[in-house]
Amino acid sequence: MVTILGRAKINLTLDILGLRDDGYHEIATVMQSLSLADTITLTRKEEGITLTVDRPGLESDERNLAYRAAALIAKECGIRGGVHIDIVKRIPITAGLAGGSADAAATLRGMNDLYELGLSDAELCVLGAQIGSDIPFSLVGGTVLATGRGEIMQRLSDFPETVVLLAKPPVAVSTPWAYRSYDEHPPEFHPDNAEFIDALARGDRARCIQHMFNVLEPVTEAAHPVVSEYRERMRNGGAVCTMMSGSGPTVFGLFEDVPTAAHAAEIFCRETEAEVHLTQTSRKYEE
Repeated sequence: MVTILGRAKINLTLDILGLRDDGYHEIATVMQSLSLADTITLTRKEEGITLTVDRPGLESDERNLAYRAAALIAKECGIRGGVHIDIVKRIPITAGLAGGSADAAATLRGMNDLYELGLSDAELCVLGAQIGSDIPFSLVGGTVLATGRGEIMQRLSDFPETVVLLAKPPVAVSTPWAYRSYDEHPPEFHPDNAEFIDALARGDRARCIQHMFNVLEPVTEAAHPVVSEYRERMRNGGAVCTMMSGSGPTVFGLFEDVPTAAHAAEIFCRETEAEVHLTQTSRKYEE
């Protein structure tokens, strides 16, 4: 039996560079892992794959990315034996926080340990990219510039340790819809990733914040004004920066200290229907 954490992520920048020949979008995004994590426990069994999850309504078959990750690594590595996967969810679902990818990444790492396969992180990332663009990042964590479909990664200087408040409104956002809507009405403003990375290398968080932007944010805000409302609430609550993560709808705020963030979290819990989590940035993958 092994137990692995699958960590949530936020996008500190997200730019779309165009549509690729394979139908995917070319992106350039600075991704940041968080302490908020699902707990994935893998137990060896004689054969087959079974999965349990403590969140009602989540798939427990091949539609689940963790299940698919176990099936893929078993096939590619010729594993003789099965596995039971138990997932304790803490990352909000369909939230732009890569919860499913985090579970799949943890499953790949757990299967590697459980069956003593000896695969490197790079080899695990190649497997993960076959089933999800965010899985390679979820395997390595920390602060990373992801390009291509998100599977090409460049490790960056660590973003300074920062308190993060997450608020997911009770709406669903389809990632394909968000990208299609972007194609129809692309925003004029784009993040300057080069400036962000330079500021990061110098340890200048204030300058990093000046260059944080998500091109999908205006798209999702137009359809779901609650995203804009939550960002305003974050600012009023003392956030030094507030953005939407991924295609949304989760809004995050960066705070200078825990008491200010905790007070903002209390207000969100009392006055909105948001799913609220208080967490912090996390460095490269840590169990």
